[in-house]
Amino acid sequence: MYQTLTFLHSIVRWLVLVSLVYALFRAYRGYFSNRQYSAADDSVRHWTATIAHIQLILGILLYSRSPIISYFWKNFHTARADFELLFFGLIHISLMLISIIIVTIGSALAKRKETSREKFKIMLIWYGIALLIIFIAIPWPFSPLANRPYLR
Repeated sequence: MYQTLTFLHSIVRWLVLVSLVYALFRAYRGYFSNRQYSAADDSVRHWTATIAHIQLILGILLYSRSPIISYFWKNFHTARADFELLFFGLIHISLMLISIIIVTIGSALAKRKETSREKFKIMLIWYGIALLIIFIAIPWPFSPLANRPYLR
């Protein structure tokens, strides 16, 4: 089960990134060209948040099954000295939870705004902040914090 969760979490990461980038592209284009907020824009907003929530569920399941996390919490005082263990045990999950909360708030605020320009602006700000945090928290192969392959 752990291997399957790791694989799914790795694949859905790319869906989250693509959906956020696409939502930001649509929001940027809509905001700066004064377009009307369409049903397609609303669908992108909704599905971006939904994909992020699916990733959150997979991440929480993976976190609860991970031998790395289990070791981290059983040996907290010694394990916290190892930065990679600290990254996966606390930093990664904290930053990802914050980013999903930001996506959720941004989606809810955009949904409730009256004008198209306000909806696009909210998506740009909130989804942009979330994407920045996600980029920091992903264990990229080149990351100095912790690294993993692009696909597992």
